Amino acid sequence: MKGKCAIWFIFMLLCMLFLAACSGDGGAKTDKAEEESGGASEEGTKGEKEATANEEQVLVFGRGGDSVSLDFASVSDGESLRVTENIYESLLDYDKESFEVVPGLAHDWEVSDDGLRYTFFLEEGVTFHDGTPFNAEAVKVNFERWADPEHTYAFADEGYAYPLYGSMFGGYKGDEAHNIKEINIVNDYEVEFVLNAPQGPFLQNMAMSYFAMTSPTALEKYGSTINENPVGTGPFKFVSWSKNDQIVLEKNANYHKEGLPKLDQIIFEVIPENSARLIALRSGEVDIIDGINPDDAASIESEEGLDLYVRGENNIGFLGMNVEKEPLNDKLVRQAINYAVDTDAIVEALYAGYATTAANLIPPNYLGYNDELEPYAHDVEQAKELLAEAGYADGFEMDLWVMPVSRPYMPDPETVAEIVQSNLQEIGITTNIVREEWAPYLEKTGKGEQDLYLLGWSGSNGDPDYFFDSLLHGDSIGGENRSFFQNDEVDKLIDQAGAEIDQDKRAALYKQVQTILHEEVPGVNIVHSTPLVAAKNKVKNFIPHPSTSDPLEEVEIATE
Repeated sequence: MKGKCAIWFIFMLLCMLFLAACSGDGGAKTDKAEEESGGASEEGTKGEKEATANEEQVLVFGRGGDSVSLDFASVSDGESLRVTENIYESLLDYDKESFEVVPGLAHDWEVSDDGLRYTFFLEEGVTFHDGTPFNAEAVKVNFERWADPEHTYAFADEGYAYPLYGSMFGGYKGDEAHNIKEINIVNDYEVEFVLNAPQGPFLQNMAMSYFAMTSPTALEKYGSTINENPVGTGPFKFVSWSKNDQIVLEKNANYHKEGLPKLDQIIFEVIPENSARLIALRSGEVDIIDGINPDDAASIESEEGLDLYVRGENNIGFLGMNVEKEPLNDKLVRQAINYAVDTDAIVEALYAGYATTAANLIPPNYLGYNDELEPYAHDVEQAKELLAEAGYADGFEMDLWVMPVSRPYMPDPETVAEIVQSNLQEIGITTNIVREEWAPYLEKTGKGEQDLYLLGWSGSNGDPDYFFDSLLHGDSIGGENRSFFQNDEVDKLIDQAGAEIDQDKRAALYKQVQTILHEEVPGVNIVHSTPLVAAKNKVKNFIPHPSTSDPLEEVEIATE
């Protein structure tokens, strides 16, 4: 019946010569609207959306999972940052297509000769979405709430934590390694950061989305519910959040960059299945999607009306191991699993040429990449020998946790899990698949409930420190170090590299880290992907950023 209605509707539009107004909306979105409205007609819902599209610049972004929180510094998932990137701004920013540091809320900066003092000169006349002036005091409030668990706006009693702050700046207030000694307000538009020791990636870190500015007034007003009431200085203002459905943003009419943003509204819509997202794009329900199955790339590229975008290689997809749990606490068992998992087969089967097999945690284009190391070969006999040497000749049973969402580094985690499960069965390891919703998945793996788990990491600042310090430093256990891996030598090398200003020396230190990790193997490095994005060709000025958090202030919808 629905098909007949759609044909009749199109016929009527043709007869009335209004074909140009038809955007092709329908399918899953219309069904959902009918269900939630108690039976609104397909034609009525579609007509309302088309009228809105004609009157306003509205972009619908289809994505695989919901945000975990809109308090950006308290989370690390890409789906949260995808949204907050467009609500908030940091003191510094990145170039549109790379991680080159450019001005943000600070239009300029100075660094002392000893590398211990950074002075930022702030843009004047900028206001938060609630009208609160942006100034040096706001900068200090934001950084102090992340640094001090006792701060009024840290909301530690409500379970908030800021793991990426701890990773990027050496810990928290009171910690010996915490590197931000003090923050001094020089005047309303000048703020000075004093460090305890030089820090190689300090400016890179200051441009990260995790360290953007929230309105102090909003922190006072909303308290711990700031995660659902974001107030920044960015090009778009928060409107609403329907969990596991959509987040709506609207144009910030008082944005400090003249002529921007060009869109009136952005709708981030959750469509979990990759194939369903592509159908929604083709039908006109959404305008842009990520999480493309690589096998669909060729057809998208050749399809009239669609554009295919390829992000830069900037991630790692891996099989993590909780090394605190037996028998994964035995290095021989971990090495056996590395030999058992056929990473080449996974990359060949699932990425259609848009990926490379990973030898190291960091991508090949990163500072300090160790190109002398090779991925573990798929060698079943070697894996069995190592298991026998470890005392597990008859194998064992354990859980394998699988992400419920498509991610840029792993668009099809279910199939990856099936391949891993089959590979491990060959050497006598039986795995039980465990599935959780996205937020509980991150929470529970952070607490260490898992044995094996699939996950990954996309670079947010273009620096190797973000990978090594966040994922495998002992101080990051309880945060992003879900492998619970701790190695004193690795920690020391990471700390030395983070404090080193000379980039050649930093590179040498990171190469040493990778050599140790190749032996200790706290996980199986599977893949570095070049993620795909597809959009209707009416979407203009979209530039996919390698971080996967795309600024959308310059995007617009072409009108016919």
